[in-house]
Amino acid sequence: MSADEHQRPFENRRLLVVSTNYAPEVTGIGPYATQLAEHWAASGARTEVLTGMPHYPAWRVDERYRGVWSRVETREGVRVHRRRHYVPPRQTALRRAAFEASVLAHGILAPPPGRPDAVISQMPSLAGGVIGARLARRHGVPHIPVVQDLMGAAAAQSGIRGGGRAAAVAAKAERHALRGAALVGVIHESFVEGVTALGVDPGRIRVVPNWTHVESPSADRAATRARLGWREGTPVLLHSGNMGLKQGLDVLVGLARLAPDIRVVLMGDGNQRDGLRERAAGLPNLDFLPPADADEFTDVLAAADVLAVTQRASVLDMSVPSKLTSYFVSGRPVVASVAGEGGTADEVRRSGAGVLVAPEDPAALLAAVRELVRDPGAASALGAHGPRYVADHLSREAGLARFDALLREALGDTKARETGPGDARAGDRGPGDARAGEAGPGGAEPGDARGRARR
Repeated sequence: MSADEHQRPFENRRLLVVSTNYAPEVTGIGPYATQLAEHWAASGARTEVLTGMPHYPAWRVDERYRGVWSRVETREGVRVHRRRHYVPPRQTALRRAAFEASVLAHGILAPPPGRPDAVISQMPSLAGGVIGARLARRHGVPHIPVVQDLMGAAAAQSGIRGGGRAAAVAAKAERHALRGAALVGVIHESFVEGVTALGVDPGRIRVVPNWTHVESPSADRAATRARLGWREGTPVLLHSGNMGLKQGLDVLVGLARLAPDIRVVLMGDGNQRDGLRERAAGLPNLDFLPPADADEFTDVLAAADVLAVTQRASVLDMSVPSKLTSYFVSGRPVVASVAGEGGTADEVRRSGAGVLVAPEDPAALLAAVRELVRDPGAASALGAHGPRYVADHLSREAGLARFDALLREALGDTKARETGPGDARAGDRGPGDARAGEAGPGGAEPGDARGRARR
């Protein structure tokens, strides 16, 4: 392949990315869809995006888009087609169904004009996957869904009201979106079993992990703590990101009640934020912060002593939090209150940058935090594995190269088909050639010399 072909491998291709989440959203799936579309536009493709109105993680439509039915805008060389949809302020199975139905209806009735060469859809949402499958079939082009979450499993595991009944419906929609796909991308190998159960041939599944989409911290840590009002000598435990049901953030409220000497900070937004504030009423050591701006986000993470990732005990194989890639960049140790056999636990073990504790157990979480606070040197050494793991396995360049390889394969571009970073088939090794559950650099969790492999 010539140098020009390397730089612009998709010259004259027309690509359609279907993703309900997109810029200006700065957390969750939106940044990945945005950076992917912009990368392909810079690679010579005519790249278009079919998306919704910005609403995540607040689950409120961005004020700049309120009252808008449709809009076409150009962002960094990408033509973005926005369609209005319902946004539920609180999550129930019925409200989520209405959200998906409105996304599906408007996407099907008013797709971008013209014939793409390939359709790439981000799942969730379910509607995005179905839209992508229908448009690809209509034009006779490859469909490449990328599974970020398994919504059928999410409905069953996340605790959403009515979720048990919704799980079968969601799984049916996922099956429809995935079974006819040219290739299916999954962000973690723990998803392979669930995708295979939906009728996808394992030989068509490729592992394409998310990458770190934020910059390394640069501000003085003490200055950031002073600006935030975090006194030296008071340990800070920070959770950043979506405040939804599956996060099980009540465990942090419980920890704050047990440990008045530790400042617990919940930074972000989500449909459970108001309920958490009510349950935390009267706790002077629990603070709620709005999402940090992009230019200071990792500085705030780095200013904390310990970073928390939490999930309900029932959450196993439906989600790997995107916040982990940002946590690892910050260089601070991670305490994961999650099920030991899930994909989130796999990533924490593999990174070597954190410890695992039982989910929904405030006392166990507190014990792990106190252990790290007692030995700042050991905590810093643990956290230092994170940036190294990012540099070796989760760089933006490596992540985008995996998607380039996925797209080339789906398009049948044999000339460009090369074994690149992340050319990982289902069952092959994941990022950094570490199988799920094996220790990455320093990856054995304290008190467990082997870690616990997911089987």
